Amino acid sequence: MGKWPSLDKIEMVDGPIDDATYERDLRKLQSRLLDLQIHHLRTGGRVVICIDGWDAAGKGGLIERAVTGLEPKSVHVWRIGAPTPDEQGRHYLWRFWQRLPAPGNWAIFDRTWYGRVLVERIEGFCSKEAWKRAYREINEFEQQLADDGVRIVKLLMHVSADEQKKRMIERLSKPHKRYKIGLEDFRNIAKRQQYIEAYDDMLERTDTDHAPWRVIASDNKMQARLAGVTAIADRLGEGITLTEPVLDPEIAAAAFRMWGWTPENGNNNKNKKNGNRK
Repeated sequence: MGKWPSLDKIEMVDGPIDDATYERDLRKLQSRLLDLQIHHLRTGGRVVICIDGWDAAGKGGLIERAVTGLEPKSVHVWRIGAPTPDEQGRHYLWRFWQRLPAPGNWAIFDRTWYGRVLVERIEGFCSKEAWKRAYREINEFEQQLADDGVRIVKLLMHVSADEQKKRMIERLSKPHKRYKIGLEDFRNIAKRQQYIEAYDDMLERTDTDHAPWRVIASDNKMQARLAGVTAIADRLGEGITLTEPVLDPEIAAAAFRMWGWTPENGNNNKNKKNGNRK
């Protein structure tokens, strides 16, 4: 811990990128993520991906690009809002325990347990004693997950005040985007400096070896999406050597009995046996 500059001093990436380069690089990253997902499906690995950040910082857009092309049944996106009546009155981590991934699965959280030290801190939804205690509780929670073999990715999407204002006005101006904005957004924007301080404390106190933070400068949406997907792939690929799955001999034998298929001849085996041509 202690490596982070204040969030409002982080340099924003604003260099242009052409559409063709963006699409090419994104497809490569999505293919890499799929390979990693297949690895976890084979090995029973579990992944928790945490996406936090400002309103209109691009959390949803990043998640959409990250999950495109993945095997859908084993990846779950949890969009976290205010606690439901059933969740209220319980420990704030309780609802997240219910959403942790099964073996071979990935869980992606669009907003996370860090709400305790962000919105709940700023808006007074919990006591000062409670949110100060939460840093220790969160670190212990993530340590428990890591000790149990869960790979944790934590991304903070950071957008400048000017770019956030621009995106909010765009949401107001386009009818199909108005659902994305509410009165609470204006309340949060008015308290930006308080949130800056809360984010700074969060980064300093919860950046650990087993669950490190990565800040994604998101004024440029395409650059941010590439950086975000790259960060996810890099974190999930640490210490992993991807290899092709070994063919189960019993499955190979069943394929031979049914179709005359063998690994040596591949798809041509059946065609040759039957005298067929493609």
